Amino acid sequence: MQKPALLAPLAGCLLSLACAQALAASSPYSTMVVFGDSLADAGQFPDGNAGSTLRFTNRTGPNFQDDFGLVSSTLLGTRLGVAPNDLNASTSPVRAAQGLPDGNNWAVGGYRTDNILDSINSVSNATIPPNNPGGGTVLRSRQGYLPANGGRADPNALYFLSGGGNDFIQGRVLSAGQAVAAGGRLADSAQALQQAGARYIMVWMLPDLGLTPAINGTLLQAPSTALSSLFNQSLVQRLSQIDAQIIPLNIPLLLNETFANPGRFGLATGQNLTGTCFSGNGCTANPTYGIGGTTPDPTKLIYNDAVHPTIAGQRLIADYAYSLLSAPWELTLLPEMAQGTLRAHQDELRNQWQADNGRWQAVGQWRAIVAGGGQHVDFNHQDSAASGDGTGYNLNVGGSYRLNDDWRVGVATGLYRQTLEVGANDSDYKLNSYIGTAFAQYQQNHWWADAALTGGKLDFDSLKRKFALGVSEGSEKGDTDGWLWALSSRVGYDIAAPGSDWHLSPFISADYARVEVNGYSEQDNRSTALTFDDQQRDSKRLGAGLQGSYRVTPQTQVYGEVAHEHEFENDTQKVNMSLNSVQGIDFKLDGYTPRSNSDRLSLGVSHKLTQELALRAAYNVRKDDSLTQQGVSVGVSLDF
Repeated sequence: MQKPALLAPLAGCLLSLACAQALAASSPYSTMVVFGDSLADAGQFPDGNAGSTLRFTNRTGPNFQDDFGLVSSTLLGTRLGVAPNDLNASTSPVRAAQGLPDGNNWAVGGYRTDNILDSINSVSNATIPPNNPGGGTVLRSRQGYLPANGGRADPNALYFLSGGGNDFIQGRVLSAGQAVAAGGRLADSAQALQQAGARYIMVWMLPDLGLTPAINGTLLQAPSTALSSLFNQSLVQRLSQIDAQIIPLNIPLLLNETFANPGRFGLATGQNLTGTCFSGNGCTANPTYGIGGTTPDPTKLIYNDAVHPTIAGQRLIADYAYSLLSAPWELTLLPEMAQGTLRAHQDELRNQWQADNGRWQAVGQWRAIVAGGGQHVDFNHQDSAASGDGTGYNLNVGGSYRLNDDWRVGVATGLYRQTLEVGANDSDYKLNSYIGTAFAQYQQNHWWADAALTGGKLDFDSLKRKFALGVSEGSEKGDTDGWLWALSSRVGYDIAAPGSDWHLSPFISADYARVEVNGYSEQDNRSTALTFDDQQRDSKRLGAGLQGSYRVTPQTQVYGEVAHEHEFENDTQKVNMSLNSVQGIDFKLDGYTPRSNSDRLSLGVSHKLTQELALRAAYNVRKDDSLTQQGVSVGVSLDF
């Protein structure tokens, strides 16, 4: 295979990898801006083939002579739905010559940490790296990112930052002090962006350079490993002090997990993945899967050359990055699961009350109720929330006691089981809820009212987050608990005459609910495992509706209710999280956004089997722009 014009020395970091099939999707980020070295370079340099540009990974095509594959930053940006031009190179002489606009990828092969900082604060140069033909030649120069944008960073953009390897390869890191200084310089780039307004900054930790084909197995392996670790310690310590949402990528741990179990990621087993490469450029080509091997296949190897990853490595890293960004899109739905359980419980009570309308038990008597049902909920995709659907079933028991002609009181308890499958890889979350309600009802002439106080215990007994990792699937598990409480009330006026076969009541409603989901840690210290802080979801709603019923026969009546509700607590939910494997850095990202307005409908029928025993069935649906919840229930009541 023809070796890239700017050979291996260019990119000191290693692997980069990106998402599985990059399907454009909406995203909470306005764009993506990339800084770094060859591991994230989207094509700054000419390829040698007219009109094409160089990327530092393997070529594609039947004979591996076609264009280069995509690097992790481009794959991640595509998966996030970033505008295609924004993912292009910022300082490419080829694009400039063709009259094409510059993109937002400022990563340049050969950049050291000082060059990366310059590309942010002062000037970006597409310069042929040292130890290459024409080394030091500037092919194009332009203002850096901040000067080109009036000194301001887009606060809604995702910033992607990698670097450090070329400080080692170009001989700038030969001691512990120099490794610490280089890690600090990469953090300086993140801080410069934060001071200019950036809020979301994803930062690579430097891979273990001792495990690259350029160094692995040589006398430099042990010191390179030790200095790589010092670089990362310095980087993490500095990043922890920056007032922004810093999202670290523990690339060295991810690669160690890959080398330990390559078959899981679709890579070759029984091969030396740290000492061989695909192209043979600056390293030993793998005898089986290398370009001249018996069955050439770069997707079976991590390294394309001495330090750069293959497209398999690029995809793996991009998937890893996406799994962290998308985690809050799923986890902020846990409080919504509990809110859905609460709404199902309240619907069940209202169905019972409507079935009893005009048919309360005698003064001084009890009425027992037993009801079972099921529900289905659909979450539509949002910019910062994943789509999913859930199912559940429940059992409710309770009873009411009539105090006098105008009042009755009661209690009800419910057991609810709910599951939710959500996200591109069908993450699986399960919730058991134990709910109790005390209620009071009033009716006199045309006026009626009800009020209910609800409390509940939440048991999330199985939380399995699933995500793509190359050709494989990763998963992390955990469990947690929480609680809820709610207060609801309605006041209505029945326009029908007492004793009429039909009733029609306009009403107004007010509801308050609070859900708390306790924080938890996923059960491992893998590179993908996360810890989530407590989440709280409040709901404050006012509504107006119309309730009606019609007695078809002396024993049978049909009833229904329609209402519109306005939600006042509609801020985007956020969750604070951290990597289990990286201490001292946490970050808060956007998740589910409750909608301001929703509509609900209920329809039911009740039938008295005897004077004391009645049977009923009901259907409920609630809908807004991002959620549809449906439920059915059947129940019996008995007076005694």
